[in-house]
Parts: sequence; C-alpha cells; structure tokens
Amino acid sequence: RPIRRLAVAADFVRRGFGQRVAIPDYGGRHDEIATLSQSLSEMTASLYQRMEAVESFAADVAHEIKNPLTSLRSAVETLRRTDNPEQAEKLMAIIHQDVGRLDRLITDIADASRLDAELSREAFVTIDLVGLIGVLAEVVETTATRDEPVLNIEFGGSGTIIVQGIEDRLGQVVRNLLTNAMSFGPPGTVITVRALTSNGFASLIVEDEGPGIPQEKREAIFERFYSARPDNEAFGNHSGLGLSISRQIVEAHGGTIRAENRYDSEHCILGARFVVLLPLAPAGA
Repeated sequence: RPIRRLAVAADFVRRGFGQRVAIPDYGGRHDEIATLSQSLSEMTASLYQRMEAVESFAADVAHEIKNPLTSLRSAVETLRRTDNPEQAEKLMAIIHQDVGRLDRLITDIADASRLDAELSREAFVTIDLVGLIGVLAEVVETTATRDEPVLNIEFGGSGTIIVQGIEDRLGQVVRNLLTNAMSFGPPGTVITVRALTSNGFASLIVEDEGPGIPQEKREAIFERFYSARPDNEAFGNHSGLGLSISRQIVEAHGGTIRAENRYDSEHCILGARFVVLLPLAPAGA
C-alpha cells in the first residue's frame, strides 16, 4: 500500500495538475520505504523550486525587455511626425541606444538561461587559477584606454593554484569582476587582483578605488537585472546580469562570492572588494 501511494503521488507530480502534490511521509518506518519517500519528497521540492525559478526569470525578462521596447516605440512614433532635423537626429540616437540595449539584454538572457544546463552537463577539469587570471588580465590591460584604471596583479608567491571546474565559466566570473571594477574605478586609480590559498580554498580578490557599495545593497547587487551603474556611464550599457551569473557559476563550483567595502583608519570608504572562494582541487587531481 505505501508503495502504491508513493507511485500515485509521483504520477500526480508528473501530470502537473497545477497544484502542489504532497508526497506521503513514511519517515517513521526507518526502512527502505522511508528512504524512498524522503528521496521523492526532496526531488519534488527541488522540481517545484526550479519551476518557480523559471517563472520568476521569465517575469523578470519580460519586464526588462518591455522598458527599451516602450522607449523604442515612442521614439519611432515621434520620429514619424517630426519635421525638425535636430529632433529627428536626437530620436535616431535614442533608437540606436535602445536597439543596443535590447541586443545586450537578449545576449545576456540567452547566456543565463542555458547556464544551469551547461553547469550540470559539462565535466569539470583541473584549472590553474593563476594562469587564467593572468591571461584575462592581460586582455583587459591591452584593450584598456589611458583614462581607465590600471591593474595590479598579486599572486602571493603562488606559482599555481589548481581548482576544478569549467574553465570558460570561471573565466567569465573573472571577466565580470574585472569589468565591474573598471566601470566603477575612477581614471588613474588602481584595481588590485589577488589570488591566494588558505584552508583548502583558493581566494580570488578584486579591489577597486571607486565609491564602494551601499551597505544595504551588498546582497542586492547579486540579484538579476540590478541596474545601479556609475554616474558617468550611459544607461543600458549593462544588462544587470553579470554579478548574478557570477554567483550562480561560483556556487555551482562549490564556492562562494561576497561583496564588501574597504575602509581606512577613519572608517571612510576606500573602494569595493569582491571575494571569491573556490575549493582547491584534491591532491593528484
């Protein structure tokens, strides 16, 4: 009878009648059926959580795409009615900006939507974190302009720091943190990147000399489509998905990421600091 009840509940979940199905609890039996009911219950809870995450993501996407579309529609309609060349030029600039913003949004949304599947499917390999940071930092330095911050790389005397993961995705985390620091760091300031090891973890630390992070926003910046940007940056240049994607990647690798401010002796903010912790690869991996 208990196995039949579990089978019926699982069938209800499979058919998806639009309501949550409670898996019968046989935890008090202390046998194989208890283990089966617990596994089915945890699997069902995970399934519902994933469905809610997909629905929430779809709602967020619809909201974010609607904003530039509304602006684009208004600019196009106004352009059709105007005979003023100066106004027409301004409207064309708005249209160009909105199209660019939509392109960035769709690219980042597509990347975020396939991230879960890729992280669960791709095999982890051993990665030298020092080498990865060095290559990406060199790319950033090569493409940086004179009025952008400069990079200072410190590896704490470590020749190599070996972790396990998906190299492209961990590289994406490093790029996102460097890009974020370059955006907020004033011209001529220094962005310091450190890679260290301690207590079985590799630490990636990125520090800038920007305005810092409001205390109440230290978690909000990792939410999807968080849009606070530097004052001198045009609106819509970023989708607001970079840090959210970075946290998803880091946590899928068994690590953590956090943001905090740096202070001087008088408790004045010196800039922001992002810290990524990743498990070191086992010896001989």
